[in-house]
Amino acid sequence: MACSRDYLNKGWTFRQSDDDTADAWLPAQVPSQVHMDLLANKKIPDPFLDLNELSVRWIAEKDWTYKTHFQKPAGPATDEPVVTDLVFEGLDTFATVLLNGMEILKSDNMFLSHRVDVSNHLKDQNELEITFDSAMLRGSELVKEHSREHTFYVRQTEVSRVPVRKAQYNWGWDWGPILMTAGPWKPIYLEQYVARVDDVWAQCEVSEDLKTCSGRIFAKVVATADKATSFTLSLTLDGQSVLEQECSVDSDGIAQTEFSVENPQLWYPFGYGKQTRYELKATLGSYHQVSKLVGFRRTELVQQEDAFGKSFYFRINGADVFAGGSCWIPGDSFLSNMSAERYHDWMKLMAEGNQIMIRIWGGGIYEHDALFDACDELGILVWHDFAFACASYPTYDSYLNSVEEEARQNVRRLRSHPSVVIWAGNNEDYQVQERYKLDYNYADKDRQSWLKSSFPARYTYEYLLPKIVSEEDPEKIYHPSSPWGDGKPTADATVGDIHQWNVWHGAMHRYQETFMLGGRFISEFGMEAYPHLETTRNMIPNPQQQYPGSMMMDFRNKAIDHERRMISYVAENFQIKYDLPSYTHLTQIVQAETMHFAYKTWRREWGAPGARKCGGVLVWQLNDCWPTMSWAVVDYYLVKKPAFYAIAHALTPLAVGISTTYHQWTAGHDDPTLPSRDIKFDLWIASSRLQPVQVDITIRFISIRTGQDVLPPKKLDSLTAESNSTTEVIRDCKVEATGPPFDPTRPFDLAAYDPYVIHAAISADNKVVATDIAWPQPLKYLDFSSREVVFKAVSSSRVSITATRPVKGFVFEETRATKKLSDNGFDIIPGEKVVVDVMGVSVDSLRYTYIGASEGSIAISLT
Repeated sequence: MACSRDYLNKGWTFRQSDDDTADAWLPAQVPSQVHMDLLANKKIPDPFLDLNELSVRWIAEKDWTYKTHFQKPAGPATDEPVVTDLVFEGLDTFATVLLNGMEILKSDNMFLSHRVDVSNHLKDQNELEITFDSAMLRGSELVKEHSREHTFYVRQTEVSRVPVRKAQYNWGWDWGPILMTAGPWKPIYLEQYVARVDDVWAQCEVSEDLKTCSGRIFAKVVATADKATSFTLSLTLDGQSVLEQECSVDSDGIAQTEFSVENPQLWYPFGYGKQTRYELKATLGSYHQVSKLVGFRRTELVQQEDAFGKSFYFRINGADVFAGGSCWIPGDSFLSNMSAERYHDWMKLMAEGNQIMIRIWGGGIYEHDALFDACDELGILVWHDFAFACASYPTYDSYLNSVEEEARQNVRRLRSHPSVVIWAGNNEDYQVQERYKLDYNYADKDRQSWLKSSFPARYTYEYLLPKIVSEEDPEKIYHPSSPWGDGKPTADATVGDIHQWNVWHGAMHRYQETFMLGGRFISEFGMEAYPHLETTRNMIPNPQQQYPGSMMMDFRNKAIDHERRMISYVAENFQIKYDLPSYTHLTQIVQAETMHFAYKTWRREWGAPGARKCGGVLVWQLNDCWPTMSWAVVDYYLVKKPAFYAIAHALTPLAVGISTTYHQWTAGHDDPTLPSRDIKFDLWIASSRLQPVQVDITIRFISIRTGQDVLPPKKLDSLTAESNSTTEVIRDCKVEATGPPFDPTRPFDLAAYDPYVIHAAISADNKVVATDIAWPQPLKYLDFSSREVVFKAVSSSRVSITATRPVKGFVFEETRATKKLSDNGFDIIPGEKVVVDVMGVSVDSLRYTYIGASEGSIAISLT
């Protein structure tokens, strides 16, 4: 008899638990969360529109009950004893489960799955009922109950979230709404078996020379009694057998065998090699079979003393990898909305954007298998935080027991994914320790003393979680926190990873100053921007509210002091236009410019072997959980902002970077003409290619006012871009001034002021592979009138754009219908043409704008 599964996904109803009226029960979908079912039954307005988030907050303080009826599954034709388990993959969060009126389960952890043997409790007709208590109210009760033993410090939203093992962002964050979910958020099913394979996994190591992969394969077996049956563990590649071994099952239900693969085909990150995966299979006679795709790779986190402090970068299969990528928040406020296809579409964007690592943030969930399947397929490295964020968490016994089970279940679930390379203990909890001056003496290694301190969660992050990872998945890297650096202050740029929030937050440095703000690994930084116009107009349908600073626009942006910060960055760099289309464009270009400066300058610090000053850059954030304006570089509907493309350009396998001397312009007695007169520039090549490349570079100096070359181009031929390194080509090259000489004794002649851009193009095999442009800063001092932009249709899905004078921040207005733009948010240089592929809409339906355009959004006109 094979193991069978019957999903309980039909016939569900739900109600507010204290509503006893006859018509209280309403149809529900499972998996689901209560807001989704209330919305489907038209009992609440759409929380994603206008101020409707406020209209549904009452849901958080209510209890909710879900119920269904089902027939007992037909029993198998066998004389052997059969087990029927009722499996709950996820219950959100305080759940009491009744089967035919009898309590069979209580759960208080959203991150746990549960399996209950109901063999002796089923009738021909059965009733399953699940009541979900208010997580907000239960959290408040737990805070009161444990307030004598623990002080519940919290940095985001309110304190009731801290003792509750639930996705913390449900309490609201500085990019997301307060939407306290409840319900059966993952599948529920009956599973019948005589014997089954519970799990199969491998623990192995790839040798340093990459010629051998060896270790052990394990399987966990569950059976009604000892089974004298064959049990086989096998490993295949492309249908060809690599290993097939019959094994016995020990008294703990474990079968295992040693294995060794010579010259293994390895799994590589995107851009470094193939994403080869083997099929690992456990077969329990005729009873059950489980298979998984697994990848073998050698993973190291290199932390060595060097001239800059202590390094922090990843080495995969012997190759040092610059981890350029993004941070990930939950993909939806209602997680049951997230399909496998949607997860794949998100991860596909990572590869399209040359991004190689995604960091799963600790205030969300242990992410869905579909996300990791996509990362395995596409070669995206995963950094996964454990589910703690921005708080001082408790350590009372029942809480720690729940955390341990949660961690073990999820490490086991994810251990076979080659994409997952590192677990971090939490997000920013050591910053909470610093802010509130909680006890922390790094030299004190007595973990029992940690439990008695005002920062007891150190026990969780520095003892319990690393212990679990080492026991369940010993090849994985563990990092106590993000950020973290050997017990030093979390802002220490010489060690570990840092969250660099002195752009936007903190000191609000100019984005042009990112070159001064680097670290060994920047695992968070960001800049806010509006989404494209369609998203804004959809989330705020009232035209009278569709302007910057309106009540609904302000409400939608959850970042503290968002308008003050956003307008500062816009006003400091651009001439302000405050209508919605123009201001949207300006915020997007500010964000794109921040990405351009940050990724190219920090990638420059990748350096060379033995001098890896910066090991990676992860933007906060890739995505949104609802339609909003935020730090996301792609909005809720997967519509890419210009910043996404700026990152993609900066992370091309072979990139050229150019920078000019930085001059402040708002610090007091500054000379605003200095950036266009005192010009020195650096030029470098950043390469992730594993072999040296011969390249040519052309450098042009182009008048912004006239579009003419004001100096002869520089040509650098037959240069060698060193493999997987930064190659410094030019340092502090002084460029002669153009135009009439500046005479400080005479009135300044603005008409003669003629600043220029420096444009660098790098070619390999006679093909331009990357460009970069250095503009005089700030951009608001420049004259962008009369750009003379011309469009030509190359085909029905391709358009070329040229301009007579340099164009800054050209943006096509992208919509959900625009399935793909190959580029957006780019600059245009006279004598060059930009060719853009368009999918989903016709070329002649596009609208566009750029800095200095006479209108906020202009219809394309083809010639």
